[in-house]
Amino acid sequence: MSGNKDTKQFTRSFSHLLKRAVQYSVHLYMDEVGKTGLTHRQFTVLSAVDSNDGRSQTELVKITGIDRSTLADLVARLMAQGYLQRRRTKEDARANAIRLTPVGKKILKSTQNGAEEIDKRLLASFNAADRRVVMECLGTLAFAMDEVDEGSSEQEPSKVKPKKS
Repeated sequence: MSGNKDTKQFTRSFSHLLKRAVQYSVHLYMDEVGKTGLTHRQFTVLSAVDSNDGRSQTELVKITGIDRSTLADLVARLMAQGYLQRRRTKEDARANAIRLTPVGKKILKSTQNGAEEIDKRLLASFNAADRRVVMECLGTLAFAMDEVDEGSSEQEPSKVKPKKS
């Protein structure tokens, strides 16, 4: 096979192009926010905790879409950096309530503008009408993954689209 034929094969693969888009997003993140030392996933966890103060790690798994073991590792690392605190909940001694520390709030605040700028830069690649379509399509894929996460993976994901924002 020629190199050109291989390249054409990948430029026609939706999953490959989606992966490349994620790589581009992470590249922009590292240039803009990565200098703070926070990875994109760490930023995601801090943002989720900020919006869902005191929620359990199990709930944060559902909110972020990060698998349980990876989220537990991220929480442990963020605790070691002084950004998060974890306490057993009164309602369920097995569950941990996760909260931002003052240092965590400070690092999150210092990175939020950069993260918002990345979204703007990514979406600027599309005209206004296409931005809406791209967001709806990605929302549809995220909704399908939510269904898988909820245990309905035995069935084909529903064709129901998520509500438009």
